[in-house]
Formats: sequence, structure tokens, C-alpha cells
Amino acid sequence: MVVTPKSSEILRLLRELYPHARCELNFSSPFELLIATILSAQCTDQRVNLITARLFAKYQHPLDYVHVALEELEGDIRSSGLYRSKARNIAACCRDLCAKYNCQVPATLLELNALPGVGRKTANVVAATAFNVPALAVDTHVFRVARRLGLAFGRTPEKVEQELCAKFPPEDWISLHHLLIWHGRRTCHARKPQCHLCRLSDWCDYQQ
Repeated sequence: MVVTPKSSEILRLLRELYPHARCELNFSSPFELLIATILSAQCTDQRVNLITARLFAKYQHPLDYVHVALEELEGDIRSSGLYRSKARNIAACCRDLCAKYNCQVPATLLELNALPGVGRKTANVVAATAFNVPALAVDTHVFRVARRLGLAFGRTPEKVEQELCAKFPPEDWISLHHLLIWHGRRTCHARKPQCHLCRLSDWCDYQQ
């Protein structure tokens, strides 16, 4: 790990800008976070929160998702996009949870990543947010902002994750994930980044 003055200053500024940065998905348990994160693929957190407000009232246990007809579950999550594949993944994931982990969400990255429908990003989000395991999930916002700032240059989320983890100590990974997401949602937008308002502009490699 090599912490540079640039990475240290960017982290300091982000913390100053977003002192309350956190996961913006609504959940009350590791299981609810797991389901919400699966639903969040190519879907906004705001939309997911609307869906899960109803979903979590209807399905309160992994077995509820196992026993419901797939078509009904698809209807419940239709507005999330990719709802057919998400419904299949959720049902398969819940079957594995109950078959292998007594219907509990495992806390290790290796076990999480082995669940159906759970990729590296989802595993990292759940491990870090639900269990405080040092992990740095790279979603579209983290990928975009990290590359624009010159904190990473990789062309895949996995490579960007490796580069970020090499520049920041493990105790900062969880907060950095949230901070980069908040900056991406509030200032460093994909199509029209607000560079003229950005307090990180002096440290940024991106030229609009």
C-alpha cells in the first residue's frame, strides 16, 4: 500500500464535504441489505427503496422467497429492471442461504460471493455495510469518480478496486466507497459533472 499526498487530500476533502455519507439503501438486517443490493443492479437506490418498502413487508424470511411463485416475485420487483433474472437470482440465493447457512447471511466475502446472483460488488457491499468487513465495492459511481480523479486507471471494476485498495489503508475502504458514491451522485455526474462547483477540482485529472 502506498498512500500519496493526493489520495490523502482527496479523502480529507470528501469527508469534509460528506460527513454523513452512508449506504442509501433502506434495510434493517443483513438479509434485507443483500436483497436490496441484488435489486440495485442498473437501478437507482431511490427506486429500490420504493420497491423494498413493499417487498420487505411481504417477504420477511428467506423461505418466503423460496416458496413464492417465481411469476409473483417477478411482479413484485418488476420496476427494478432486469426483474426476471433478479427474481431467479433472489430465489436461488435464498435456497442456498437456507440449505447451507441455516437461512442466515454469511459474513465472509468468499461465502457471499459464492451465492447465486451475488457478484463481487454485492458481496463487498454486504460484507462492509452489514458486517464491517474491510472491503471496497466498486459500482458505477466509484468507477467513474475514481478514474476521473486519477486515483485509478483500470478498465474494469476489479482493477479499479485493486488500485484503490493499494492507495488507501483497509480502515478507510468502507468510508471511501460511500464518499465516492455520494460525490458521484451529487457533483461528479456521469453526463454533466459540475466541475465548476467541485472542491476536488485542484486534484482532479478530468477535463470537461
